[in-house]
Amino acid sequence: MKWNKLGLVYKPTGLGDWAIHTATLPTPILLSPEIIRVYVSFCDANGVGRPGYVDVDATNPTRVLKVSSNPLLDIGPPGTFDDNGAVVCSVVDAGDGVYYMYYVGFEQCMKVRYRLFTGLAISDDGGQSFRKYKTTPILERSPEELYFRCGPFVMRDGGLFRMWYIAGSEWTEVDGKTVPVYALRYLESPDGLHWGDCGEQQMEITGADEHGFGRPWVDKRPNGTYELFYSIRRRTLGAYRLGYARSTDGATWVRDDASLGLDVTPGSFDSDAIEYSAVIEAGGKTYCFYNGNAFGRDGFAVAELAHR
Repeated sequence: MKWNKLGLVYKPTGLGDWAIHTATLPTPILLSPEIIRVYVSFCDANGVGRPGYVDVDATNPTRVLKVSSNPLLDIGPPGTFDDNGAVVCSVVDAGDGVYYMYYVGFEQCMKVRYRLFTGLAISDDGGQSFRKYKTTPILERSPEELYFRCGPFVMRDGGLFRMWYIAGSEWTEVDGKTVPVYALRYLESPDGLHWGDCGEQQMEITGADEHGFGRPWVDKRPNGTYELFYSIRRRTLGAYRLGYARSTDGATWVRDDASLGLDVTPGSFDSDAIEYSAVIEAGGKTYCFYNGNAFGRDGFAVAELAHR
């Protein structure tokens, strides 16, 4: 593939106390033929994330049309799974103006750094506002997925809700810092609300340099092929790089990271890291939204696909 980087779309400007810096995990949907809504999570002064959105021109996705003035969700009460952050990862059209927002709740801990589990919020007005489905996760901890059940991407496909996510029960040390270990897993649900306790493992980390994957994003092509865009956390870099895989069924993946053709740019906002790719088609073109250094400290960017 060949991508043309179009640059940063939105730089955090301080929308209020809830959104002082960072715009992480861009999550685009086609709101109309003219508008791409990019759900994204902003951080307050303590680094606590809350979701909002940035609307961009579907024909020129570097042109910002509107930015949410208030958070779409707040963090949970003390002691809940999302009391230290709520970060949007996937938004799905469930039909009849209903949208499901799958988000990651951050919970700080005493003997491990944190736990990450998946929550659900529901919109009844076409994605303009959301309410939490419940105060506990829809992907709760389980014996096989003890610390992390997070980074979900969900699509409606063949009468089912299909979820690709990351999960794990280990920590490792990189340059004196403990960091999570997790792999790609898969679940199905008839309604998008109720999911199993343990997913099918679909992609293992490989080699001594990898210790985890970032939020997966799946695109189903018109010919039925599934494409997986994901982030790879590397020990030697202490940062993410982007990965890519193909599948005929969305279950058995063939990795082909080198063919993606989207990497860091020296001297730029993505000089050290590039992660959280999210692909969308609009007006006959394919765009990839992504973050750079420090998980989106400088905002989120977009690239246009030149050719496959």
